[in-house]
Amino acid sequence: MHKIQAINYSVTIGENALTKLASFIKQKYKDSKIFIMVDENSMNYCLPELIIKVETLKNAEIIEIGSGEENKNIEICIQIWKVLTELKADRKSLLINLGGGVITDMGGFIASTFKRGIDFINLPTTLLSQVDASVGGKTGVDLESLKNQIGMFCNPKAVYIFPGFLKTLSKREILSGYAEVIKHGLIADKSYWEEVKMMDFANNDSWEKIICQSITIKNQIVNEDPYENNIRKHLNFGHTIGHALESYFMEDAQKNLLHGEAIAVGIICEAYLSHIKMGLKKEELEDICNYILNIYKPIYIDEMSFHRLLEMMLHDKKNEKNYIHFALLTGIGAATHGKKCTADQIFEALKFYNLRV
Repeated sequence: MHKIQAINYSVTIGENALTKLASFIKQKYKDSKIFIMVDENSMNYCLPELIIKVETLKNAEIIEIGSGEENKNIEICIQIWKVLTELKADRKSLLINLGGGVITDMGGFIASTFKRGIDFINLPTTLLSQVDASVGGKTGVDLESLKNQIGMFCNPKAVYIFPGFLKTLSKREILSGYAEVIKHGLIADKSYWEEVKMMDFANNDSWEKIICQSITIKNQIVNEDPYENNIRKHLNFGHTIGHALESYFMEDAQKNLLHGEAIAVGIICEAYLSHIKMGLKKEELEDICNYILNIYKPIYIDEMSFHRLLEMMLHDKKNEKNYIHFALLTGIGAATHGKKCTADQIFEALKFYNLRV
């Protein structure tokens, strides 16, 4: 069992996490009306185990939404605010977000705005949400195909991470979350990067350690810079191009690209930009490319889409004065931020990826 102290809340990680959750609810919310937000996946695969281990939740109201990024929008939020109102939620109510990043991001936003804010607890069930969305206090929704355009910083009252939920995921979903693990090693800890490359995905016992190390790295950065004015921008490595790709593929229902799959491509492209702009060594660039292309299915990026991708990057929240800003690597385990790249350099990076696949 591990416990990490974030800003104003704790993250509990381990096989006994749900037992600890039960104690926390009895202590803090015994007189509160409790709601659990789920999608069909967490409803079927995670909710039964949660209710068995946390008996006080057997009378909780269940609010179900459809899974997937396409449901992370303000229209769904309005529906849930109406449901909370109909079910007589008050300012002492508790919302438990049981699911992946869509559930925790949107559930946090819904709770933090309903009646000017009710308490929420995050129970992330995917690797992506456990290593990334579980800490940092970011909540929000997409605006059409633009990622996380509407939102706010608001911390949960607690986060409980039960690695056993990972057994319900496909390998593709595991790999989607693993892109954030890769990023943590690349931006902050070279020795962790070496560990990450040796990960045995079939060994369930390894996950608690990996989750704990990734959360520790992210938490240290967030504690230093809670509102993303400085070092927290390092966490965006791989995401400027990655988010644009994710948004672009969201526009085409036939081409489904998971978040981590897009970020894996973004990491390669932005590692290339790090090489030409920041002097990332050629052998380090090769190390990154070889590992990612060994575990992620390659995609081809049509050159006809490059200008549309650039347009999407201009909407990125990190940009200022119409410049596209990047977090880049100076070496494996070391990052910097606020680096402007030209359209030609970005196109060059996308072409570099295409040549590698």
